[in-house]
Amino acid sequence: MLGFVGRIQLRELKKARRHCKAEEEKTLRRILAYAKDTDWGKEHNFAEILAAPDFDELVSRWQKNVPVQDYENLRPLIDRHKNGEENLLFPGKPMMYATTSGTTKEPKWIPITHEYYENVYSKMTKLWLYTFIMHRPKVFWGKCFSIVGKVVEDYAPDGTPCGSVSGVTQRDCPDFIKTLYSMPADVFRIADYAARNYTLMRTAVEQNVTSFVTANPSTILELQRSLDENFGEMMNDIENGTLSRNFKIDEEIRNVLQPLYKPNPARVAELRALKENKDRILPKDYWPDIQFITTWRCGNTRLYTEKFKDWFPPQTLHQEFAYFASECRFGLVMNGDCDTVPFVHMHYFEFVDFDEMENPSPKFLQLHELEVGKRYVIYVTTLAGLYRYNMNDMIEVTGMYGSIPTIQFVQKINGIISMTGEKVHERQFMEAVEQAESETGMKCRFYVGFANLQNSRYHFYFDFMDDSVTADQATDFAKIVDDKLKVINVEYKSKRDSFRVKEPLVHILKPGAFERYKEEAIELGLGREGQFKTNLLMQDEKRHEIFRMLVK
Repeated sequence: MLGFVGRIQLRELKKARRHCKAEEEKTLRRILAYAKDTDWGKEHNFAEILAAPDFDELVSRWQKNVPVQDYENLRPLIDRHKNGEENLLFPGKPMMYATTSGTTKEPKWIPITHEYYENVYSKMTKLWLYTFIMHRPKVFWGKCFSIVGKVVEDYAPDGTPCGSVSGVTQRDCPDFIKTLYSMPADVFRIADYAARNYTLMRTAVEQNVTSFVTANPSTILELQRSLDENFGEMMNDIENGTLSRNFKIDEEIRNVLQPLYKPNPARVAELRALKENKDRILPKDYWPDIQFITTWRCGNTRLYTEKFKDWFPPQTLHQEFAYFASECRFGLVMNGDCDTVPFVHMHYFEFVDFDEMENPSPKFLQLHELEVGKRYVIYVTTLAGLYRYNMNDMIEVTGMYGSIPTIQFVQKINGIISMTGEKVHERQFMEAVEQAESETGMKCRFYVGFANLQNSRYHFYFDFMDDSVTADQATDFAKIVDDKLKVINVEYKSKRDSFRVKEPLVHILKPGAFERYKEEAIELGLGREGQFKTNLLMQDEKRHEIFRMLVK
């Protein structure tokens, strides 16, 4: 069944890849026709744009009438939608909102329309799952351990739900697909993260998991840590068919979950035998048949994927989750590796050459005009009310899928820090730390850098694998990072040598600082569970203050 519905969507994508430019025009015209009678469409002359006789004129009218947007430009209209008004950014009202952190203290409420959900999320999720089968035919012979967010987290003033699109997609999927999942959605309603992770692993480690789906690779590390720290208690629960009372789980949720557990002494005997004479057991031990994992692998997430690269069996394929954000599901990875094929038949994309980022009047390029090996800033137009929306993301063109350029996410544009013209890229900072690790043998569990504009100084925070690292050793390590940055970035060297950027200060973090930071950041509304990401180089005093409290 999954193969049947997946192949239908694959056929559509393969048809679109034959003529990228023609699909771009068709998609833009479709979005214009869909929204031309809305307040936004009338104000920005969608009908006039739509009357253009050819693609070149269509793009010219589009760029003339519709300015580049960010969320703050759209917030007033979205707030009106939230209060019940219709036909503002798109026809009718959204079916739901997805939340994500914004540039202000107020989170972004991203509208999800029925049109967008039915075409992008529903249809493309079937293709996404089918790609698993394409690369690993036995991927669904066991259970799929899929991490999703809560279906409903909040409500708009008019009663429209706000929640996780991944959760809604899993809730609404056909029954034959629901049987693949390793646990009910109620697990994701557990508010306490330690309790949720415990319940996830207590449930999944008992099963034959053959696929693992989570956007954020740090989740895998946290789940393994829960197993390591609670192995004995987890075994008691599995043996007796119980759910530990030592974790904070709402009674309503307990009452739903408890009937699902049955005593399983045979599985406990297997797991205890696997752990005999070992400090820990890993997925390759307790899930030896696992075929496929998918997480983010690009950008700064590779810091985490490196930590578990040897945890899985040899047959396990680790595929990039694809370029994906709350604002837009841009495409899918079709080659089993890291290259996202943009949904040219679903969204309309525009790009600016990264070297022109600071040009006040940059040239906007179409998808078919991109060059392999070059980096761009991406703007997206969707069926959910985002028009020429600046994602503030740098992407790199990595190859071609037919006539469609494939892309990889590189980093957020705000991962570039320039206090006084040094323009340090997050990736440059990562490279410098990795070189210092290689040179010294001192490995980091986690690291992060902050720019302090007032003092024109960077603060480096390190959580070293070796908890006995001294302050002097950390200072020497930071000096190497500093020196490497001077080699990597000539502007940084110039500003450091001229004392316009002072010598960085180093701080040693407490073990597990990232997990504590994540919990605090989510509590403060600076991110959300499931899609939590953090830049490794920032100029952000709210986040910096959290890390100041996590220093040894």
